[in-house]
Amino acid sequence: MADKSLLSGIDSPADVKKLTPQQLPQLCEEIRQVLIHTVSQTGGHLASNLGVVELTVALHRVFDSPEDKFVWDVGHQSYTHKLLTGRRERFASLRQEGGLSGFTRRSESEHDAFIAGHSSTSISAALGMTRAGQLQKKQNYVVAIIGDGALTGGMAYEALNDAGKGNDRLIVILNHNDMSISKNVGAFAKYLSNIRGRKGYLRMKRSVEKTLDKTPVIGKRLKNALLSSKSALKELIFRSTIFESLGFTYLGPVDGHNLRDLTETLENAKNFDKPVLIHVCTKKGKGYSFAEQNPGAYHGVSNFDAQKGSDEDNYCEDSFSCEFGRELSRIADQDDKICAVTAAMKYGTGLQYFARDHRERFFDVGIAEQHAVTFSAGLAVSGMLPVFCVYSTFLQRAYDQILHDAAIEKTHIVLGVDRAGVVGEDGETHQGVFDVSLLSAIPGVTIFSPSSYLELRNCLHTALYRTQGVVAVRYPRGNDRHPYDEEAFSSDNYVYQNGGGDVILLTYGREFWAVYQAAQCLREHGVAVSLLKLTRICPVDGEVMDILTGYSYVFFFEEGVWSGGVSQNLLTRLAMAGWQGHADITAIDDRFIPQAKVQRALQILGLDVDSIVQKVLMQVKRVSEAM
Repeated sequence: MADKSLLSGIDSPADVKKLTPQQLPQLCEEIRQVLIHTVSQTGGHLASNLGVVELTVALHRVFDSPEDKFVWDVGHQSYTHKLLTGRRERFASLRQEGGLSGFTRRSESEHDAFIAGHSSTSISAALGMTRAGQLQKKQNYVVAIIGDGALTGGMAYEALNDAGKGNDRLIVILNHNDMSISKNVGAFAKYLSNIRGRKGYLRMKRSVEKTLDKTPVIGKRLKNALLSSKSALKELIFRSTIFESLGFTYLGPVDGHNLRDLTETLENAKNFDKPVLIHVCTKKGKGYSFAEQNPGAYHGVSNFDAQKGSDEDNYCEDSFSCEFGRELSRIADQDDKICAVTAAMKYGTGLQYFARDHRERFFDVGIAEQHAVTFSAGLAVSGMLPVFCVYSTFLQRAYDQILHDAAIEKTHIVLGVDRAGVVGEDGETHQGVFDVSLLSAIPGVTIFSPSSYLELRNCLHTALYRTQGVVAVRYPRGNDRHPYDEEAFSSDNYVYQNGGGDVILLTYGREFWAVYQAAQCLREHGVAVSLLKLTRICPVDGEVMDILTGYSYVFFFEEGVWSGGVSQNLLTRLAMAGWQGHADITAIDDRFIPQAKVQRALQILGLDVDSIVQKVLMQVKRVSEAM
């Protein structure tokens, strides 16, 4: 981009205010070019960011960040916000190790008011900030920006209900683009589409304002009265919205790519001493033809050629997700009790095959993980076999429902826990490293962690037909590139390879790929090692304890958190059994994992091949020298 570009002169929101209205379209175009160029290099969320360029520019024209607070729901649409708030020079480091986060982080900038990464949280956080400001006698504004997809999450309605009963100066912007990760579903999506069709109100409002401005004596006073109270004219022409019934003043729908309309509406919202909801309609992928034509595929992308567009199928068919989805659909061909459930992640979790072949038994409940679990339990107690496919990081949101609504009465539901383990550049909010610790604490829950496609298919069959209660099958992001004979290392419970000697390496899931290769290297160094690969990690087979007690050195390698993990539980049982050997655990200890490529993150955690080899060699040598 040329040195004299408008964007090159934007170092803070104050610089945005200095531009003339005539310069703003050029600024927006420059921002879009930077977004396309950068995300094509780094990967990230493209379509959603292209859709909110004008909205973000208008926000920084009307409000004064960081005194005024912007709370971005999910946060993956905050790239333009980052460009306008002093992070332009670092923008090329987006989602890279040590670089800018792909989401909002308070630790990254004073302009990021709240952490984001999961859906439907913004209104709650913004309301808390608003009420804190009132207690502290502040006069600033707090603005929550939430997508229509996020409004399928129940937490958003809890916040709307709480906010509507007071006179808080909270502004909620509903960014309506008809898309979450999968296309929005449900009654509320239809409701918003109906509202969206009523665009005549703002055109009539502007016409009335112009007429009143020209009316002598009473025109301006009447105009101000209409702006600061609910318009009787609007009530006559349009029926009340659900938001008004909840206590909000509703403004919209507004064209989210018309800077004049956006600016006027945002200024208008500042005149109300009560909650305001602004309904903004945007086009996901705006300004980049490939993303406009296929916004779902450009929601989150790897690096690609910006001139040719992404030639990668965003929902890669060679992945654990798609292998799970294909196998589930094949099983459903023979069993009409099988149902598949997703929380707005049909493609992300590989359920497109099931949806195509068994549409009547496919249920997309929207971004509502809590509902999805209890809905699945309802299916189960009525004689069906439900499988809820969900990313590990989002499963956390339904913990109470798993415990209370399913586990207590041993209701048979299957959880397909996708993206289990380290996921990479999305960072702390998306790492799937807590599910084992969380689920294993619940009595009666069974957890399988397959290492290959073959084992994945076997585990799914076992979970459906040979296991009771709540069953989780967890599998990593990406594809199956294991370096071992999958037939030799596939099992329902565990696989033991006796290599002789006093050293045994224990692990499960994807991490077995690295442990297997490390064992080969250790043998080349003259260290005889045995392997123990767990497939069913909760409950652990009793024979596993008998195997471990036969070794002097036990090394655990776990792509999950230490506290409450498989390694900690097994080591505790070994100690209680009186085992006197030497144990070492490599797991994630009291930390959140920052963004980095998956292999690099595993290296930092000591879970790559070289780290495993060096640890075993060092520990065996140290113990031998101490004896």
